Amino acid sequence: MKFFVDTAEIEAIRELAELGIVDGVTTNPSLIMKSGRDIREVTAEICRLVDGPVSAETVALDAEGMIAEGRELAGIAPNIAVKVPLTWEGLKACKALSGEGRMVNVTLCFSANQALLAAKAGATFISPFIGRLDDIALDGMDLIADIRRIYDNYGFGTEILAASIRSVNHVLEAARIGADVMTAPPDVIRKLAAHPLTDKGLATFLADWEKTGQKIL
Repeated sequence: MKFFVDTAEIEAIRELAELGIVDGVTTNPSLIMKSGRDIREVTAEICRLVDGPVSAETVALDAEGMIAEGRELAGIAPNIAVKVPLTWEGLKACKALSGEGRMVNVTLCFSANQALLAAKAGATFISPFIGRLDDIALDGMDLIADIRRIYDNYGFGTEILAASIRSVNHVLEAARIGADVMTAPPDVIRKLAAHPLTDKGLATFLADWEKTGQKIL
């Protein structure tokens, strides 16, 4: 499973990239605006930090506008994946941009039917939103499973990018089902390393070591 980090925080991306566990980045204009910096400047810096895809989102609502914005965004760096919404206009933009050889991340997916359309339109990534489905008492993981089954049935190359991930359990379940990619905030990725028994075991070891009075260095 590929790990994308969902943030525009440069230092958080740098830390995780140096650890070697980040395969890409997903971001959006809202996340970048919080930094108070220019969107193109921040996006370009992120693209220099990671070798994998960096999703940059269009803001137009019509296909023509999305295509124009997508081409401009793709010009920032070769690893840009243009992010468009799963609307009819977004599908038109996906078809045009993917036909030009550009990576396209179709986002705001909430049904398997939508995911099927995105794959037919040539999407590089489909982003089903797990957490937002959970918010309305639906199981987001059922959607991941349905998309996985459909894509496998027909050999679609579109990668399932599990998005709106809010917990380590979301990551685990997405991995079990077979999502190709997951994107999560930095704090969720860090929590994957945490376990109370690890902390307890380390505390016990240190206590026993201190009793010996020995030093390693």
